[in-house]
Amino acid sequence: MNPNPAAVSAQLANLLQLSPDNSAWLERRVRQYTFSRAGPVIHKGQSVSGAYVVLEGELRVFTYLPHGGEATLYRLHAGDTCVLTLNCLFNDLRYPAWVEAAADTRVAMIPGDLYRQFFADEPVVRDNTVKALSTLVFRLMDELEDVHAYNLEQRLAQFLLNNASGDGVVEITQQQLANHLGTTREVVARLMQKLTAHSMVATGRGRITIERADALAALVTPSDAAWP
Repeated sequence: MNPNPAAVSAQLANLLQLSPDNSAWLERRVRQYTFSRAGPVIHKGQSVSGAYVVLEGELRVFTYLPHGGEATLYRLHAGDTCVLTLNCLFNDLRYPAWVEAAADTRVAMIPGDLYRQFFADEPVVRDNTVKALSTLVFRLMDELEDVHAYNLEQRLAQFLLNNASGDGVVEITQQQLANHLGTTREVVARLMQKLTAHSMVATGRGRITIERADALAALVTPSDAAWP
């Protein structure tokens, strides 16, 4: 069951630390979108009408490569704001990438004029917006470093280590992994066979469990990175 609009606005108002007056405006105008299944949210070139905040689940921001594959730019989790939408709002631009939602994802949309009002009125919103923009730059720089400094096996190991839960589980399919890494499912399947053959991971339907984190970490060591 989806929370009612008042509950959604209260969650957002607390997250953004809004004043009572702006919290009231938020409750009247915030919109919520629920994605019960994985699917597209925004396409490249789309006009953006507001700031998107993830309430639950995950959004993946990605682009297409020249050969037709996909490459992830960054992922958004609960509490994160899509920085590219903010850039579009403040600079009157169209969205420069594609966005897809994972299953069971809820997203709040704050209308653009209202978010700009919050930015003008609320110091915390200004600070968080600047921090979010700075974080985006570092995330994109990390992705570029990974692409240029690591081979595909190392990038796969890096992704698993960075996205595993506390018990070592990554909820992802091989096709989703291929999309993130900008390669094909067949290539990912071969790489996963290597990892399982060395007992580094165990695979299941839509999930990967890390069994030897130390061995995966050894793969992404800057020097002497090789299969054991």
